[in-house]
Formats: sequence, structure tokens, C-alpha cells
Amino acid sequence: MAESNEYDLVVIGGGPAGYAGAIRAGQLGKRVACIEMERAGGTCLNWGCIPTKALLKSAELYQKIKKSETFGISVKDVSFDFGKVMERSRGVASQMAKGVEFLFRKNKVDYFIGRAQVTVPGMVEITEGEHKGKFFKTKNILIATGCKMRRLPGLEVDGTRVMTSREALANTKLPKSIIIVGAGAIGVEFAYFYNSFGTKVTLVEMLPQILPVEDEEIAKTLHRAFEKQGIAIHTGTKCEDFRVSKDSVKVKLVKGDKSEEVEADAVLSAIGVVANIEGVISPKVNIELDRNYVKVGDDYQTNVKGIYAAGDIIGPPWLAHVATFEAVSAVNGMFGAAKPVRVTKFPGCTYCQPQVSSTGLTEKAAKEKGLNYKVGKFPFTASGKAVASAESEGFVKVISDAKTGEIYGAHIIGSEATELIAEYGLAVELEATIDEIHQTIHAHPTLSEAVMEAAAATHGQAIHI
Repeated sequence: MAESNEYDLVVIGGGPAGYAGAIRAGQLGKRVACIEMERAGGTCLNWGCIPTKALLKSAELYQKIKKSETFGISVKDVSFDFGKVMERSRGVASQMAKGVEFLFRKNKVDYFIGRAQVTVPGMVEITEGEHKGKFFKTKNILIATGCKMRRLPGLEVDGTRVMTSREALANTKLPKSIIIVGAGAIGVEFAYFYNSFGTKVTLVEMLPQILPVEDEEIAKTLHRAFEKQGIAIHTGTKCEDFRVSKDSVKVKLVKGDKSEEVEADAVLSAIGVVANIEGVISPKVNIELDRNYVKVGDDYQTNVKGIYAAGDIIGPPWLAHVATFEAVSAVNGMFGAAKPVRVTKFPGCTYCQPQVSSTGLTEKAAKEKGLNYKVGKFPFTASGKAVASAESEGFVKVISDAKTGEIYGAHIIGSEATELIAEYGLAVELEATIDEIHQTIHAHPTLSEAVMEAAAATHGQAIHI
């Protein structure tokens, strides 16, 4: 057998779950190895969350400069260099990856590049890469290999005509037109990004609304905002008969008994993710799976003692912040530092403009559950800070128990929505009521006042301008 090393924990995967779990174990004084097939940070940091946010910031800034006359500022001949926009995105990802590598060193985590496999319980082997053949003997294993983008059936990804978000993040040529299939967070963010730089965008969603997991009222508001921005949206629509040529992609859009053909320079698949489990577990290890996702108990342990899993690989919600929480909780539990906690409450964020964020139940879900609830809403048009900043689009909406004021859900669309949602997340965690939110003094003028006023609006007491 090749060289063997003994560890308290071996983590397979270096994304938000993997690196967070490895670093937490290092903080607890454990001997830890983390094996990542590409680079520290995984998909989120290198090909997902972080680089896309860098792109979206460029798009947002470009749009703001184009509207500078609103603020009495004249900017002539504003232009952009798409190659540099993409280059900056890659630079941000690289900088953050170096940060994770630094934290590995600081916490004495041994870090290896390569593809790893659980060969038997208590043993991990690197099966591909420069360390191929290296074995690790370990008391605990944490599988954190995440997910990869789902591809459109029958279409070969070539990085030019047919892309997933990964290829789009590496493509330095701006397409003149693009068809984005899937209007979840990824599809919506890329639709905003490309449209901001002048690409003709067609956004297609099979379900009745864009951002299907969000509150209906929020989704409708974003739909209208996107159409105003010039994005063509097709909901309740299927894509059939893709035809890829040297110069373009054609597809038939089918809605009910009607259909139309759309042609564009490229197509982007944003139809979701699939578990990244291939080759991770040896056939000799009988770990229970559910639709290729690893099944775990309340302590994140699989049916095989000593083998744990956390993050996207255990199923939805596929969110980096949830993955980090799960991995840290799993490690705390396996080493007795704290009782492990399964995730039930979390924020969801979409970083287009206007931004969208939420936590808890939608109004539709509250209605379907038969809950006795009230709704409080406050528009940003009544927020002095939002109007002064020329960012008055959108509103805050809170759903609460009609008698106790317990917060069932909160939904925000507008400027900095992804930052503002944290207050409602904390309120839900602390079991605060809408009255307690209302009675907490918020600085004036701030966007956060809208969070307070939405709570007040539940009782018809909103007063701010």
C-alpha cells in the first residue's frame, strides 16, 4: 500500500461545507486533511457565488453610471471592456481562494489537490491528481463534494454556443443574444448581468413564475422590473427541439398549444444542479443515497458509522451559507464541541437588480397550511433613504401570526435586500415578534427602516417617509 497518514478527520471537498468543516476541526485541535479536486473554495468560490457577484457588481455600476444624470452628474462616452469585467471576476475568485488556503495553514489543515474516494470506512484514497495513490487512515470522514450544474438533455456543452454557469464565467466574449433556460436564482442573475451589458436576453421558465421558490408577489414584481429593463420572459413554457449550428442556437418555445421559434447566439442552462457523487464512494461502502444525494441523520452521520456528509451533497437547499452551517455543526457534533443542529431556517438571496431575499414561509405556503396570519408591507417609495438614493423600487413584506405576532416569513425586493434580510433572520431565530421589530428604533434615514415599517404596517401603524 502507498504511504498512509492517520487523521482525526478527512474532508472530501473544499467548498463552503468542506473548508468550513476542515477549519472548524482544526480550531478544535484535531489533525485534519482536506482534499479538493480543483482549488480551495470549491465551485461556490471559484465558479459560483463569488465570481458571479463580482460580475453583477460590474453590471450594477455600469447601469448606475449610465443613469448618472439622475444625480445631476454628467458622464460622457461611458463604455465597458467585457474582457476586463470577466478578468476582474476571476481575480476576485483567486484572491478568495488564497484566503481559504491561508486559513488552512493557520489552522494546520493538510490540503491536497486531487479526486478522492472513500475506499472503506476509515480510509480515503486520492484516485486522481499528483497525489494519486495516497491513502489516509482516519477516524472520521466528511463528504462535502457538493453539486454540479445540470445540463440540458441532448445538448453538448461547448462553452460558446451551449453553456452552464461555469462556462459563462470563463467566456470573455459577450454574446449579442442569449437564451437562458431556467429562471431560478442563477438564471435570473445571469439574465440581469447579460442584459445590463446590452445582450438581448430571452429568459424561459417551465413553472408559472420566475424565482419559483419565492413569494408570488415578489416574483411578479421582479418579472415587471425585468420586462421594463428589456428582458423577454416566458413562464409556463417548455423548450423543445434545440438546434445548434456554427453561428447560433435555435429552440422551440412551447406554452400550451402555442409555440414559437427563438434564435440566439448562445444558450445557457440554468435548470438546477445534480449531486456530485460520481466516484466519491467505493462500491464496497454501502452508504445510503436518495436520488444520488447522501442520506444523513440529525447528526449528519450516514448509515455507516464514522462517515458524515454536509452541504449540497445531502440535498436542498443548495446554498453556500447553509452548507457552511451544516459542516460546522457536523464537526462540532462529531468531536463533542456542541450538539449538532439540522437547518430549518435560512435566508435565500438573489443578487440581480432589484435584489430579492427571503426567509421562512411565503404567503401562499402560509395559506396552504391554514395558518391564521397577517401581512405587513412597506414600499421603498415611502423610504426617504431609498428615494434619495434613486432606489425606490420594491417593498418589504412580512407574514406573521395574527394573534401572537410570531414571524412566519419575510420577503424583500429592492436595493440591498440581500443585506436587509439578516434582521428578519435573527428575529425568527430569537422567536421575536413583529411588535418587537417595530419597537426597535432604526436609524433615520436608512433602508432598514422599511423592515421596521413593514412590521408596523401589520397593524396599520406605518408612518415613515
